[in-house]
Amino acid sequence: MKKFGFLFTAALALLLFVNAGVDGPGYKVGDTAQDFELKNIDGSMMSLSDIQDAQGYIVIFTCNHCPYAVASEDRIIALDKKYKKKGFPVVAIQPNDTQAYPTDSFENMKKRAKDKGFTFPYLIDETQEVTKSYGATKTPHVYLLDKNRKVQYIGAIDNSVKDPKAVTETFLADAIDALIAGKDVAVKETKAVGCSIKWKEQ
Repeated sequence: MKKFGFLFTAALALLLFVNAGVDGPGYKVGDTAQDFELKNIDGSMMSLSDIQDAQGYIVIFTCNHCPYAVASEDRIIALDKKYKKKGFPVVAIQPNDTQAYPTDSFENMKKRAKDKGFTFPYLIDETQEVTKSYGATKTPHVYLLDKNRKVQYIGAIDNSVKDPKAVTETFLADAIDALIAGKDVAVKETKAVGCSIKWKEQ
């Protein structure tokens, strides 16, 4: 029995180690997000601080293979076109393990961005450390930051991820509009709906 108890404890400790950081709390509304440096599809390394005159940042974890992410692409492009000129650009991050999901590879990211006409940076989180620090769990998963990188909203783009024609609540746009108007964000957090992020085996 002692041996069984030891093995059980060891297995539990290993499980906790493997999952450490993956299902952690991440950023909450009101936290200040740390800057990062990730590779963009043009091959350059990019940080949030590289964006000149930003009044905030629309950080969206997304990918190529997930149908929820694909269904959101036109909305993400529209958000970037509308709000980038107001100081709130989109910064998209691909968080998935590309060995397990080659559709999300860097080369396929470049192709997808070109085919869809992405107007925003599309970064790859090869180590998944940025994704873990944010606490993102889905694609798409949105984090709206103000100019000081303080998290103002977390969750979904709107209330109908798969069907844009059924949207009745525009959570992200409403939050950005509130920040632009100097008002408090009314809905600060919603549930992100999408595919689970594909974590690397530890």
